[in-house]
Amino acid sequence: MAKESVRVPDAKVALSTASVYPESTAAAFEIAARLGYDGVEVMVWTDPVSQDVEALRRLSDFHGVPILAVHAPCLLITQRVWSTDPWTKLQRARTAAETLGASTVVVHPPFRWQRSYAKEFERGVWRMADETDVRFAVENMFPWRYRDREMLAYAPDWDPTQNDYRHFTIDLSHTATSRTDTLAMAERMGDRLGHVHIADGLGSNKDEHLVPGRGSQPCAELLELLAVRGFDGHVVVEVNTRRAMSAAEREEDLAEALAYTRLHLAAAPGRANQHQGRSQDRGRDQGTGQDRDQDRSASADGPGRSEGPSGEDGAARAEGPARAERPDRPEHAGRSGGAGRTGSAGRREP
Repeated sequence: MAKESVRVPDAKVALSTASVYPESTAAAFEIAARLGYDGVEVMVWTDPVSQDVEALRRLSDFHGVPILAVHAPCLLITQRVWSTDPWTKLQRARTAAETLGASTVVVHPPFRWQRSYAKEFERGVWRMADETDVRFAVENMFPWRYRDREMLAYAPDWDPTQNDYRHFTIDLSHTATSRTDTLAMAERMGDRLGHVHIADGLGSNKDEHLVPGRGSQPCAELLELLAVRGFDGHVVVEVNTRRAMSAAEREEDLAEALAYTRLHLAAAPGRANQHQGRSQDRGRDQGTGQDRDQDRSASADGPGRSEGPSGEDGAARAEGPARAERPDRPEHAGRSGGAGRTGSAGRREP
């Protein structure tokens, strides 16, 4: 009988352009190529290059780094990027993804004050997903907190598993900030988990986006779970390097994050049964996924801090991406989505 081999999924490890802030979108392509990332996720924000599809195409071609995902401009500081209309933003993100060969558009749940958008968001995302092979992967967010006060800033919910979407993005800095059981959330997402933002956090009120392994999140265990499942989406390094003292130190952090992700994105023989047992235990302990904080009442006091694309949200401060301390379906169950992928030697094509 042949021995079972180590499982390594056909998933690509990409660099979020937000991870190089305060360097530019263009610098992210150069760094991704130099460090050996499989591609990039473009955070569309205030950098004009991030908004320019032709400029992005030229960067991708020049550096030989494919664009695997487009993060729609959903932040407080990007409310006027591409349009003030949120549906137009998603349409433009879809067009950009289709033009650039990206398979995924990452989108946040609406802010509560975007009442019309929030009311139609679930149906609208399904409608847009039906019109394209691009995945619309709705990302988990978190309550805004200030001291002992909490404000629920997103609608229908900061936890997208409370609604019916075709695909989800799980962000491990956001699970830390929301103080959510990360693995339980991944289990609820199931086979609709289509995209991952790998980062870490310590559970503070800030959205920290630490290098994986430097916080308290089960980064290694989630990556191994993805390997067991044969995950075919993208794992995107979205970390804060804003406090790096030099470009060399920033690249060391990004190289460490890449090495960590690739090391743990594999499953040893026999691990599938262990994960299945843990999943069953977690289901018995937590019922139908009520793993969130018991007290989620909204407060009239304002939110915490907002510092840009890979750290959200709160009273807006246009500081740019990734911020934190260094140590930032019932009725649709049969539907499927996502662009196809083919493998090749070296870096895989999208």
